[in-house]
Amino acid sequence: MKIAAKDVNVPADVPKEMKAEYVKNYLRATRNTGRLMLFAGDQKIEHLNDDFTGKTKEGMKISEDDAAPEHFFRIASKGAIGVFAGQLGLIARYAQDYKNVAYLIKMNSKSPLVKTKQSDPVSESLVDFEDVLNLKANGVNVVGIGYTIYLGSEFENTMFSEAGRLATWAHQNGLVAIFWMYPRGKAVAEEKDPHLIAGAAGVALCLGADFAKVNFPEKGGMSLSERAESFKEAIKAAGRTKVITAGGSAKDPRAFLQETHDQIHASGAMGNATGRNIHQRPLDEAVRMCDAISAITLGDKDVEFAYKVYEGKEKFALR
Repeated sequence: MKIAAKDVNVPADVPKEMKAEYVKNYLRATRNTGRLMLFAGDQKIEHLNDDFTGKTKEGMKISEDDAAPEHFFRIASKGAIGVFAGQLGLIARYAQDYKNVAYLIKMNSKSPLVKTKQSDPVSESLVDFEDVLNLKANGVNVVGIGYTIYLGSEFENTMFSEAGRLATWAHQNGLVAIFWMYPRGKAVAEEKDPHLIAGAAGVALCLGADFAKVNFPEKGGMSLSERAESFKEAIKAAGRTKVITAGGSAKDPRAFLQETHDQIHASGAMGNATGRNIHQRPLDEAVRMCDAISAITLGDKDVEFAYKVYEGKEKFALR
């Protein structure tokens, strides 16, 4: 699946003189497919050190490789990914040594220490947009920005306001905007309800996102096929904003690849954002998982082929 520059839908808030830059960054992020394989590396703040040492909640041993932050960059430089997402400070420390990687600056993050029962979640910008442009001017291959919104939080308007401005600034400078859309707070009864997720995807559209990262719906013991069918509501609600799915906590590799396949090829999602299911593995295995995910997401391969890539029995590379 390949697209050309003429196939990219350029938002009207991208100035004429920046259209070529926007198209270049969009095609680089999606590896000329229109679909996004986003390697998520924002958990150093979001989950503190829980995701990087010991065992996962599911009992999987986390690779010792993952204790070193540079593990992110080694994976991103070797694996078949579209873009690596992380906070500006993290990327600034390592990007000069990994210039082949396309970067997405995660503008906001919060720790998990304050629980919803104590206070509704809020996450505001860590840096200014000018800081992103300075990093790009210093030779870092920044193709876009990301921002998390907790829909349903009593502080949602603060995050709406920041996200809307950031999307506009990104477009004015030829960058892509990706919003993490998570219904969360005391007002939210079921954050993975299909109808609510569809609403969140529609909000991302209204705020100017190019891609909306949402959770795959899950309600009342739905089967995988039922989840995939219910997810179509979010794809429609997002309109010309493309929907990608969050990878979530570590899963059995084959089950994860099957879920990824159905999200894209049954529901119509336009990509995935995967973190823990990649970086909690040793480097070689993590790279193979990247390649397996991209085989499905960017290469239109089936689960059988992708699993063989993960096992090291097949090869998949982006051209």
